[in-house]
Order: sequence, then C-alpha cells, then structure tokens
Amino acid sequence: MEFAFPGPLRDQLVAAVLSGAKTTTTALLAGYELDGKPLPAPGQRLAVIDSTDRPVATIELTEVRVLRLADVDLQHVLDEGEGDESVAQWRAGHTEFWTSPEIRAELPDLTINDETLIVAKRFRLI
Repeated sequence: MEFAFPGPLRDQLVAAVLSGAKTTTTALLAGYELDGKPLPAPGQRLAVIDSTDRPVATIELTEVRVLRLADVDLQHVLDEGEGDESVAQWRAGHTEFWTSPEIRAELPDLTINDETLIVAKRFRLI
C-alpha cells in the first residue's frame, strides 16, 4: 500500500498508520480502472511502503466500499487520521490532491464532483 506519492505527505500518512491514528484511506475508482487492477477485498494483507520504497508495516483490509464522493461520512473522514474535522474540510484537501499535476498526468479527463466514485478502505495494523 503506497499512500500518496513519496515525500512529506507519504511520510505523514505512514506515521499516522504506524501510530494507529489512520485506519481508513480513500482512492479514486478511476485509478483502479486505469491500471486494470481488481479492487482490494476485506481480509487482504498489504505491506505499507515508505518514501524510500521500504515496507514498514502490514495492514489488513477490514472493509472496502465503492461510493460516491457525496456519500463519504464523517467517521471515515475522522478515521483517515489526517486532522480533518469535517467532511467539507476532508473533501477540499482530497480534491486538491486529486487535481494535482501528478494525478492529472495519470487521469487527465478526471472530473471531481458529487458523483465521482471512490474506494473507501478500512484497515487494521497487523
């Protein structure tokens, strides 16, 4: 499991996983479709990769949901462990990330709106 891109944001997210503060994460369904990857499934175990491409922990997925961006709930937001206190705050930060040049390079036609499908994953640290 690679959180964000290597660098300060990934380091922050990995630290939150290791501390137990982060137990959910969100990805764009379009990213899975572009890569032709199957969706992850509950019970799947994944290595958490740091910014130096080293595995630093193992997580186990406990829940995987595909939902509209408009349907993300506050509990998911809080459990992402990134300090967001509202769905609106979380959405603004994720929209900024999903419209970054790095994501745009992979998904140039992506539109972020209420109907955008996301993959909400809940996990536990092993």
